[in-house]
Amino acid sequence: MTSAAADRPRSARLAGSPGAPAAARGKRGAGAAGVLRPPLADRANALHAGAWWLWALGLATAASRTTNPLLLALLVAVAGYVVAARRSDAPWARSYALFLKLGLLVIAVRLVFATFLGSPIPGTHAVFTLPEVPLPEWAQGVRLGGRVTAEQLTFAFYDGMKLAALLICVGAANALANPARLLKSLPAALYELGVAVVVAMTFAPHFVADVARLRRARRLRGREDRGPRALLQVGLPVLEGALERSVALAAAMDARGYGRTAQLPRAVRLTTAALTLGGLLGVCAGTYGLLAASGAGYGGPVLALGTAAAAGGLWLGGRRAVRSRYRPDRFGPRAWLVAASGAAVGGLMIHANSYAPGALHPTVVPLTAPELPLWPAASCLLGLLPALVAPVPPRPHDRKAPRTTEDRPRKETAQ
Repeated sequence: MTSAAADRPRSARLAGSPGAPAAARGKRGAGAAGVLRPPLADRANALHAGAWWLWALGLATAASRTTNPLLLALLVAVAGYVVAARRSDAPWARSYALFLKLGLLVIAVRLVFATFLGSPIPGTHAVFTLPEVPLPEWAQGVRLGGRVTAEQLTFAFYDGMKLAALLICVGAANALANPARLLKSLPAALYELGVAVVVAMTFAPHFVADVARLRRARRLRGREDRGPRALLQVGLPVLEGALERSVALAAAMDARGYGRTAQLPRAVRLTTAALTLGGLLGVCAGTYGLLAASGAGYGGPVLALGTAAAAGGLWLGGRRAVRSRYRPDRFGPRAWLVAASGAAVGGLMIHANSYAPGALHPTVVPLTAPELPLWPAASCLLGLLPALVAPVPPRPHDRKAPRTTEDRPRKETAQ
């Protein structure tokens, strides 16, 4: 090694090596490729958890506005690709597979109900016939068994796939958003609720670990670890440990001033309650209008007014809470892009119901094959934007770079 190379810092020498971390390699690109490449996620630039939920809710809104299985499958594929590209190795990131299985279970249950309990959709293409159970006159409109048609099964499949797509979109948000950071970002008026949920999420793993530790200790001592008697003998130490942690947590929260409130005039408190309650009712009515088949005209304005009123009520309620927030999460430009991509997918799908309702809702009577409409499908692809702009979560090989020959200690020789 030359003297000039030896004088350089070790981080600069490792930046050009194949085993250098992704953050060090990213600093080399000063051109357009280095600017467009998303950064490696860390505590400072991690995407806001609310942005992932807004993106997922936009995809879920789009899924609720169509029964076309091709568009629903495209939305599921978009959500799955983003999850595969941007999820971390945290425990909550593994929940996406569970939501996929839950979606398949919903489709199967919907088909089973349509097969054995019938469907209001008439049909002429009989698939098979089951033995029908005669029912009394007061059970008119309900049947058990009978003829099963292809139209009934197709309608049930479309309906079940729509609900499965909604669940999978919510599962994508669960796999991408940090729940603790999401609760930390709650408005000041709801911080007590957030603290309660965080405490519950923290104590539950300790409770399970205590039970496993005590059962393992009983097995090592040759005692029975199953049955009511063993459960009673294990439950007392577990409750004792939970009580000790609760007392310690209460003392720590009291020392930090938890529960302090500021005195506000009675008029401000009444205005806060009215705005919050009215805003939440407006959000519920607007959301129902957007999800209903014929409520898109009033759903958007009512949802916007309800959201504004609820935000005003939460802001006024936050003035009563006296607290400080350590290292708050910022809703940066990348978070706005992620949230806007989901909102664009949902808005464009709602607009597509005005010019292509037949393509978004294929008919089953008469039975026709669904077609993939061009512009609604293109709008679904906008949901892939988070895979391009969101920070890349660190992988295990990025956290610890492999040792190279230059990392090994060298003996200093006297010249």
